[in-house]
Amino acid sequence: EKWNSHNFQDGKFLMSVKSYLKFWLVHSILFLGVLKLQQNILSNLSVTCHYCFPGKIAIIGGCREYTGAPYFAAISALRVGADLSHVFCTKDAATVIKSYSPELIVHPILEESYSVRDDERESVSSSILAEVIKWMERFDCIVVGPGLGRDSFLMDCVGNIMRHARQANIPTVVDGDGLFLITNNIGLVEDNSLAILTPNVYEYKRLVQKVLNCEVNEENASEQLTALCQKIGGVTIMRKGKADLISDGKKVTQVSTFGSPRRCGGQGDILSGSVAVFSSWARHFLLSNEQPKETSVNPMVLGCIAGSLLLRKAAALAFEKNKRSTVTTDIIEFLGQSLEDICPAGR
Repeated sequence: EKWNSHNFQDGKFLMSVKSYLKFWLVHSILFLGVLKLQQNILSNLSVTCHYCFPGKIAIIGGCREYTGAPYFAAISALRVGADLSHVFCTKDAATVIKSYSPELIVHPILEESYSVRDDERESVSSSILAEVIKWMERFDCIVVGPGLGRDSFLMDCVGNIMRHARQANIPTVVDGDGLFLITNNIGLVEDNSLAILTPNVYEYKRLVQKVLNCEVNEENASEQLTALCQKIGGVTIMRKGKADLISDGKKVTQVSTFGSPRRCGGQGDILSGSVAVFSSWARHFLLSNEQPKETSVNPMVLGCIAGSLLLRKAAALAFEKNKRSTVTTDIIEFLGQSLEDICPAGR
């Protein structure tokens, strides 16, 4: 269950991801799931798949200080193959995010404390939730956190949105400031098998300290990650790093395919948007009657594996072209080529 970094050299795969998956197929049903995900979902662009099914992603984030992160997550979802990508942000951020791309559907409905009087908080919060609920049933997955900020009122409103998404059985990817929110309110994701957390090294440290009441143990990283998932209950966690560790509390998968030596801000946003799409596709595929034997595979885990592999390949291609000047938008430009290399659409 380990993707060896030696299968990548000089920016090119020594063997294709497809071939590598076939190699591991005899060893793990998990990689059988990944192969099925790629062969039967990613390349299944047939006329039988009608518009927007399943491919509607919502990003909950974006405030006056941070407009890039929600854009990166939303546009990455589209580049991976989502049909529609929504952004629910504050009014201050909406016009800026809209100006980045006409492809995004931007909802300027979130509010921060400075714009809401104390006696208005309850009514404004209810109004925000009601507006999001109008759209919620249309979404296949939501991403909470990119560019969210840490305003207390905004955090409370987003917490309510997460609770409703859970009641509606909508998968939720939590990243960025969304992780700050749930670290201080674990109940938002507790026992939620449709929740995916994507912490970086610092966010993971805070989660471990809060939930397990101890420090990060690198010598037993897999065991500690499993324990963290089990303690929260049901969630899937992707611990981002040189190698991404992914667990749902049952087993740990490591993705260590080499990506790029250049680490630029925003790669986590690309990952969260991509994981949202892959997870929703995998969930739909595994819940369908066509492959009942595969329903034991966790689609949230499959989405994380696929997202991690895609980002690493795209980052490597971007660095091969741009070297030290590589930025997040360069990586996004290579998402399509990377996905095509992994699983051709015309097959």
